[in-house]
Amino acid sequence: MHPDQLTIPVETVRALVAEQFPRWRHLRIEPVESGGTVNALFRLGDRLAARLPLEHGDVAAIRQRVEAESLAARELLGVTRFRTPEPVAIGGPGAGYPLPWSVQTWVPGAVAAGDDTAAMTALAADLAEFVDGVRTMDTRGRAFDGQGRGGDLTTHDEWMAQCFERSEALLDTSRLRPLWNHFRELPRHEGDVMTHGDLIPGNILVDGGRLAGVIDVGGLGPADPALDLVCAWHLFDRAARAVFRAALRCDDLQWERGRAWAFEQAMGLVWYYGDSNPAMSATGRRTLERILADEATA
Repeated sequence: MHPDQLTIPVETVRALVAEQFPRWRHLRIEPVESGGTVNALFRLGDRLAARLPLEHGDVAAIRQRVEAESLAARELLGVTRFRTPEPVAIGGPGAGYPLPWSVQTWVPGAVAAGDDTAAMTALAADLAEFVDGVRTMDTRGRAFDGQGRGGDLTTHDEWMAQCFERSEALLDTSRLRPLWNHFRELPRHEGDVMTHGDLIPGNILVDGGRLAGVIDVGGLGPADPALDLVCAWHLFDRAARAVFRAALRCDDLQWERGRAWAFEQAMGLVWYYGDSNPAMSATGRRTLERILADEATA
């Protein structure tokens, strides 16, 4: 998926565990088939999972990121009734693997599908409860750090220009460009609240049509209250979106900014992962179709 992506065989993970955490050396180690783009995931027995960064980078910077992700996971733990990963340990380079890595608890459940079905209304209500619970967390004086999505939409102009250029042969950019021109000018009057930061289908786990847990919580932090609304377009049909919106009491402006953040994310997914991660690319396409359908009925 990435130019400098690492290949991480299960034998490497087995050696890392044996060297650095020998108390777990007897556990079964299995790779997890995942649409994730940042970490390779491996089961360690029934209760644990190892997360190994996929891209080369500065060791100190990646260790800082892994530690920050663990702190975020600890902060979110138990805030809502839905399961989230608990940080367990942080490992270092070894056994031919050059980067820091982490161990956390395994959260059971199936990855949410983005299919339009009436059954999604129950999941929409659950996800709204999760988002509302995260929003109630104390920011402790923190504000958006300027990294990634969640600040000022206009700071993404350069990225969006690249997305439009790369998508000319993939999408109807003549319909999409005017949308971004509208989205980037949306005002914001609320302050930052705590957000998960990446509520895409791959991070949402379900069981029996209900929310079982939320993973990849390392991006937890203060941001635009509309940021976590992206899951409404990534996952839901119009009826389920209405349930989600009503539960969160979103006004028109906040809801439209949520659509804007979903648009910004989806535009990158389509072209960047077109060949390397077709499922992720398809998520982007489906999200854009829903956003355009909303536009047609506005």
